[in-house]
Amino acid sequence: MSRIVISVQLRWSDMDAYAHVNNVEMLRLLEEARIEAFWRHPAPPADGGWPTAVLDAGPGAQTTTLVASQEIEYVRPLGYRRSPVAITLWIGHLGGASIDVCYEVTDQDEGTGQPVEVYARARTTLVLVDATTGAPRRITPDERAAWLPYLDEPVRIRRRNDRDR
Repeated sequence: MSRIVISVQLRWSDMDAYAHVNNVEMLRLLEEARIEAFWRHPAPPADGGWPTAVLDAGPGAQTTTLVASQEIEYVRPLGYRRSPVAITLWIGHLGGASIDVCYEVTDQDEGTGQPVEVYARARTTLVLVDATTGAPRRITPDERAAWLPYLDEPVRIRRRNDRDR
């Protein structure tokens, strides 16, 4: 199983009156990482980008995605700093027309690149939708092949997992 680690730069405006990243802004950070990891870029980056970036996100795209649900567990406050946060992503469920994207928001050890100090864990369920009909559409074989190596156990969110027992 592989995971994707995306660095996302914080903005000064992400911080709230309590001197930590606001809960709404935390969801924006997750969205930025998700788009980087799963949406095809019009001009691929020099490194080629992620092999998971197979959804067309440009104007006139034939597929849109809808957020069906999101759940986030805040582990500790994330204060503003100039260094980016590391957002680790993987697929917790690969369905017929939907995927669960799982996340951990962490610092990254500069020497090893490994995640340290978890700030939040989250899950987003995305439904793939045909842009013409507005109906959910099946995940294509190419999308499934690109995402399957990143399929792993769903993120463990304390309250949800405790409730499911």
